[in-house]
Amino acid sequence: MGIEVGGIGGLIILILDVYAIVKIIGSSASTGAKVGWTVAVLLLPILGVILWFLFGPKS
Repeated sequence: MGIEVGGIGGLIILILDVYAIVKIIGSSASTGAKVGWTVAVLLLPILGVILWFLFGPKS
């Protein structure tokens, strides 16, 4: 019993994930922080993006 996201919702999540990963890689954070945030966004697409928006590296 999992959560399925398809259609426009899935597309929005995909766009947000790609945007977050691009911003993470372009940030001035340490390499370890970049890897950690990228893994979090990839493994937990919805929660990872929300946490990144709230607590991620700013620059």
